[in-house]
Amino acid sequence: MFKMTEAAAEQVRESARQGGTEGMVLRLAARQKEDGTIDYLMGFDEAREEDIQLVCEGVEVVMSPEFVPLLDETTMDFVELDDGEHRFIFINPKDANYSPPAEG
Repeated sequence: MFKMTEAAAEQVRESARQGGTEGMVLRLAARQKEDGTIDYLMGFDEAREEDIQLVCEGVEVVMSPEFVPLLDETTMDFVELDDGEHRFIFINPKDANYSPPAEG
């Protein structure tokens, strides 16, 4: 099942407010490249009848059924990478760049 952290959900809601897209759903898509890494796409959209719909941390998320196999087990987060640079990241065990979290 796809998951979203609260930090990611807060940023999605803020982006919707800033962009005037409140009330629209967040559409996700993914494609696997030849090297096994995955490109993620997202944007605000209208839901379609054939979409898979879910709610993550209060955010309505949709995806076309064809993307479910790649997005299943993925967690979307919003993190600070370097000195104030914030970005959405996708943690996905199906991605060739995935490395499991270190046991603490």
